[in-house]
Amino acid sequence: MVMSESDRDESTERHAVVLDYLAHGHSTGGRRQYDRSPTGYALDVDDFGLYEVAFDEDERLTIGTRVVIEPPEARTVVEDAWPVEYDALSSGAHSELEYVIQDLIDENEERFVDFYNEAQPITLRLHQLNLLPGIGKKLRNAILEERKRKPFESFDELSERVSGLHDPDEILVERILEELRDDDLKYRTFVGREAESKN
Repeated sequence: MVMSESDRDESTERHAVVLDYLAHGHSTGGRRQYDRSPTGYALDVDDFGLYEVAFDEDERLTIGTRVVIEPPEARTVVEDAWPVEYDALSSGAHSELEYVIQDLIDENEERFVDFYNEAQPITLRLHQLNLLPGIGKKLRNAILEERKRKPFESFDELSERVSGLHDPDEILVERILEELRDDDLKYRTFVGREAESKN
């Protein structure tokens, strides 16, 4: 049975932002240019998973467009989507990635500020905050002390209250890019976490 728009639970839908749109598909392969279907790459807005996407031939999309990738019955402009690694992205998708991640963090500031409020120890010697680029023992302890007094409510407040913590949002962008690029990272804080929790 196909669900109607009103029956569908939007919380089960997975949305992604288009990183690159190739109207005539990939340039490799033996098919004629006009035979190729539009394809592209997208970034999951919740867990930063990367996807290669086959798009509906009747739609023209721009970089930055949000699309539904899961479940299949909720898709409107997406024909198919499958996870890919960072190295599989087009050069266009690579160049857009940092900007799209920054936009998602800005749009969901409360969620990412809460990471600084709620980060926990991973082991006796390693804290989640230490996974962030440039945050060593001194900055970590300063963040922990400040959040005991009162939770942080914005990135600006984080910068004001924690001496030496500059651009806390950009630090998160760097970490997310690191998690996307490096398959061998032992700990992942942002990439793939939402998908794991939904399965």
